[in-house]
Amino acid sequence: MELFSSDRQSTANSSPLADRMRPRTLDEFVGQDHAIAPGRLLRRAIEADQLSSVIFAGPPGTGKTTLARIIANTTRAHFITINAVLAGIKEIRAAIETAQDRAAKHKQRTILFVDEVHRFNKSQQDALLPWVENGTVILIGATTENPYFEVNKALVSRSRIFQLKPLGDRDLYRIAEQALSDPERGYGKLKVQVEPDALAHLVNVANGDARSLLNALELAVETTSPDRRGVVHITLAVAEESIQQRAVLYDKEGDAHFDTISAFIKSVRGSDPDAALYWLARMVYAGEDPRFILRRLSILASEDVGLADPNAVVVVNACAQAFDRVGMPEGRYHLAQATLYLATAPKSNSLMGFFDALAAVEKEREADVPSHLKDSNRDRQGFGHGAGYLYPHAYREHWVAQQYLPAFLQGQVFYQPSAQGFEGKIQAAVMRRREAQLAAMVSDSQIAPVEILTFSPSARQSQRWLQRTLSQVGEQLASICDRVFELAQPQRHHVILDVNASGGLLVWEALRHAPEGGVYAVVRNEQQAKAIQEQAEKLPHLMRPVTVAATLVELPNKLASIAPNVFFDSIVGRNALANELDKAAVVQQLLQLLQPSGVLVLAETVTRHTQRLYRLFDAARLDAKLYERLAAAEEEIYANPADPMVNWDVEDLRLALKAVGVTVKITLEHYPTQLYVSSDLLNRWFSANAALTKRPAYVEYLSRYLSAPEISLVRAEFERSLLNRTVGWSSTVAFVKAIPC
Repeated sequence: MELFSSDRQSTANSSPLADRMRPRTLDEFVGQDHAIAPGRLLRRAIEADQLSSVIFAGPPGTGKTTLARIIANTTRAHFITINAVLAGIKEIRAAIETAQDRAAKHKQRTILFVDEVHRFNKSQQDALLPWVENGTVILIGATTENPYFEVNKALVSRSRIFQLKPLGDRDLYRIAEQALSDPERGYGKLKVQVEPDALAHLVNVANGDARSLLNALELAVETTSPDRRGVVHITLAVAEESIQQRAVLYDKEGDAHFDTISAFIKSVRGSDPDAALYWLARMVYAGEDPRFILRRLSILASEDVGLADPNAVVVVNACAQAFDRVGMPEGRYHLAQATLYLATAPKSNSLMGFFDALAAVEKEREADVPSHLKDSNRDRQGFGHGAGYLYPHAYREHWVAQQYLPAFLQGQVFYQPSAQGFEGKIQAAVMRRREAQLAAMVSDSQIAPVEILTFSPSARQSQRWLQRTLSQVGEQLASICDRVFELAQPQRHHVILDVNASGGLLVWEALRHAPEGGVYAVVRNEQQAKAIQEQAEKLPHLMRPVTVAATLVELPNKLASIAPNVFFDSIVGRNALANELDKAAVVQQLLQLLQPSGVLVLAETVTRHTQRLYRLFDAARLDAKLYERLAAAEEEIYANPADPMVNWDVEDLRLALKAVGVTVKITLEHYPTQLYVSSDLLNRWFSANAALTKRPAYVEYLSRYLSAPEISLVRAEFERSLLNRTVGWSSTVAFVKAIPC
């Protein structure tokens, strides 16, 4: 029952290259940074040996079993593995008995790894559920299917879900280089030379699957004889023989089926013939049943075209009958004709565009379906599929500028309408829509929401505590907090840095947004750090923020000492720059702590725009010249170039940030509120306190323009007009969003 036994290790040299090169530690693991990069919750849980039940979902070759091996090598818990294809109720019971025995005799936890967990039937999953629920075993499930409809809902609700994505080209190059250079497990002892175009071919056709890449590399090396110098030379021809055709991940009962047909239907409904042909080509190339496609088109002909073109149903039915008579491969013409007819409404005879799209599928690396086009019926809450999709019928003329192609193909043209017949009438409309889509893409006004890659069940106690804590802040602060996170758009797996966490406002909201990531809270001294830590004691240990006591100047070195290699997806802060004289330099330093795709969002009160006290009462109550000097004295507060709180305005900050090479967007929000003027507040305004606060008090500025008797007159007027009254007060906050260029 032990998957990772010593017998397996002893035969490593005879194992396939893909098995030999499996990472043994998290540092060797390549890819999936959203789940296991330094600072992420999963990595911290593995390193601290505090793992709770998890399910790894993703295509083959993305590292699900490898992560389980790494956990097995690092945990102090007893580790059991079973394969759902081969195991049944008997094996589940045996694993539970072992777990109970370990807990009773050795006080040891048990981790149960179930490979291909979706293969368990309902009764088998039900048999496992109570033991996961009561903590007898900690479940690690691995599945290539969507866990939200292939795994028992009760198991899903008690597990954190980590979606593993196909590896990028950079990751695959790193894996190939490791295999070629490792002298023990790879080919480091051999003289292997791989031509750049040969390696590029292997990486491209592997299509994000590390196992496929290593299998092809092994076949190329093992079947190529060394030359006279002992060099194994891998040419493009050898690479092409080793991995001849792209493996397309397409299960007719799984995610790829539902997501791709969803993207296809949305593209046809959205009157985008280019995207419609692309998704049609994806389905045909992957072996989807053409009759299923024609059935969906027949439905769409009535559902989304209807009486706008009564011939739509006639044409689709004629195409379906023609397909039944002709069959494949020539029947692809009829599929393309039905698709183009519905996508453009009038009949189209420009069918060769389909083969342009098919050629793109054959030549280009397979792209994932953009998240907003995926089927939202089953897992919108978990993975965010379908979020951000713009429903065309809700817009004027039943069309909206929206991208339906994958990111790397946006702007690609497959369909070229001719000027013949009815097609000539639609030519202008097609071109106009393409121009609108291109304009939206260039202006960055329409960006598809990112896909949610992790999920965890709601910890009710923690959520209640966070909600209660957040509800105690004022309406204005809550609004500022919401705006910050609206701009930052954090994901559940993100690592977030709050650079001014003394009040805790953004810290607790960050914890709600990133339950599978991590939150670092920067405070100015140990006393503030202790306050945050005491508040966080009600949260589970792994969910608590990491507090860092440092100034912003000290921050990079402090982080390097306590959290090396941690870079942040979002850096947020409220009034973080208030006491920084050179704000641009501090921002530039903070940007170095970001991930390449990270974002810095700050909410900075623009003190220059703060409510003036002299405007709170009627000017006619004072002598005109006295009122004029009062105003001049107060305005001097906001004109001090040596005071970092007032020595800047929005445009100053914008220009300074552009000068350090960042893309910056600053928006102003005005917040009207109410202020109760108490006797304590008046005393604070009219008491000298520079020695305590290191800043001149209001009365000290007045003394530069007014005599002592005049100050007494002003105070008396303040008391008559304002004391024990509520007055209107306005403040202005600049929301700064900076992205590294």
